Amino acid sequence: MARVLLGCWLGVGGLGAADWPQWGRTDNRNPVSDEQGLPDTFTPGEKNATTGIYDLATTRNVKWVARLGGSALGNPTVADGRVFIGTDDATIVDDTRFKRTRGGMIQCLDEETGKLLWQLVTPVRKGLPAAAHFGHQAIGTISAATVEGDRAYVVSSRGDVLCLDVRGQADGNQGPCLDEAQYMAGPNQPPVGLRDTDADILWRYDPIDELGVLPHDSAGCAILIQGDVLYLSTSNGMDGTHLKMAAPEAPAFIALDKRTGRLLATEDEALSRRIFHAQWCSPSAGRVGDKTLIFLGGGDGVCYAFEALTTVPASPVKLKKVWWYDCIPPQYKTRAGQTITYMDGDRLLNKKGPNNNDGTYVGPSEVIATPVFVRGRIYVAIGRDPTDGRGRGMLHCIDAGRTGDVTASGRIWTYDGLDRALATVAVAEGLVYAVDIAGRIHCLDAETGQVYWVHETGAEAWGGALAADGKLYFGNKRELTIMAQGRQPRVLATIPLGSAIFGSPIVANGVLYVASQRYLWAVANRP
Repeated sequence: MARVLLGCWLGVGGLGAADWPQWGRTDNRNPVSDEQGLPDTFTPGEKNATTGIYDLATTRNVKWVARLGGSALGNPTVADGRVFIGTDDATIVDDTRFKRTRGGMIQCLDEETGKLLWQLVTPVRKGLPAAAHFGHQAIGTISAATVEGDRAYVVSSRGDVLCLDVRGQADGNQGPCLDEAQYMAGPNQPPVGLRDTDADILWRYDPIDELGVLPHDSAGCAILIQGDVLYLSTSNGMDGTHLKMAAPEAPAFIALDKRTGRLLATEDEALSRRIFHAQWCSPSAGRVGDKTLIFLGGGDGVCYAFEALTTVPASPVKLKKVWWYDCIPPQYKTRAGQTITYMDGDRLLNKKGPNNNDGTYVGPSEVIATPVFVRGRIYVAIGRDPTDGRGRGMLHCIDAGRTGDVTASGRIWTYDGLDRALATVAVAEGLVYAVDIAGRIHCLDAETGQVYWVHETGAEAWGGALAADGKLYFGNKRELTIMAQGRQPRVLATIPLGSAIFGSPIVANGVLYVASQRYLWAVANRP
């Protein structure tokens, strides 16, 4: 299919014993690790121009390299000896050309060697209502898998929620879902023949069929687990005009039973009626007082805290809202006494509008980045679809221990010196590291918001920074940058990987994982 194993070298044991089983590693979604001995540079190596296979003899500090499809925009996760990553289902024509076939793909690789263990093709969904604008499915699976025990939970490129057996079909088809062959083939197509290297779907929940959700562009939420409950955004969004919601009454945020996929709860916010573009944010969680709160960045520019379910209800309920914080300041909402519309700041669809794509435009944005919970505070930035162009962003530090409308009372500090941002921040050693769409990384004091430095990389950046071993690892459309953590900026290395880096690096068991658009590198210091 879309992947070729490129090789491996053995003999490097993990310097720690820490998996990275979900987006952000832990429930608070702070991408920080205490692992040590990580490389401050590596050499990606040389590849065959026709096959795309890397010669590992030409690499340095590279354990293995795995060939993905033509488009990998998400983030890997690692658990119990397996690496999970989303990509597209593309066959290799040559190193620069790909033939897309059925849509997205979820792959499971061996952690030690990079060998493919199993994969799941997720075909492009067709036959949706005319109002749906779900046209970017072929870019692949964006959602990072969330792994717990022998199950992996993921939102597929076609918008459904899947519970997968981490062993795939190698131990048989476990059920109750036994329809993998038809699922991978797509509707009205002959079923594929199942193999040991195919995925095993345990259950499937479809918000499109069950709840009338109509995702916009693509589905991209990483699932959060709390007890027996899964929390996730539905990617419900605008229609093709980008002026109205395609399904304004459908829920934007839901909770499912992790054991069966049964619907347990939805948000009681009528959130979809207020969404600017789509509800893509991945939720986080944290303990505040005697309660666990679920934090969600809204497609309406508001950050929410919901009370986590303490029991599994017999029938669907509404999630209880504890507090809300409007991340869009008043000066971003009006200009010369007139309300600023969301479309006003869209550089792609409003080419004659006031946005000159130089970062100076001021207007409303949603929250796409995941709220990070650290020591009773939420850190989150506002941002927009990158195709909308640049514009003024804002980073917020919020007191998570209050109730009601905390827009004023919960504000600890704000910072408006960054562009719009998709990236989730990293908070480490009292510092906040925030990457904006312009490719700049900002270092601020976590307590006060004081700015220590801003480093320009000169290329558009979607993903955030990993903070580990006193270093920062983050990518942009041109290269991977490695910097030293601290109150003074210091670049250790810049490493071109041959294609854009859209996700965020992770580290697990002494190995750094960096995904470009087409390859996944497992990086560790050679012994």
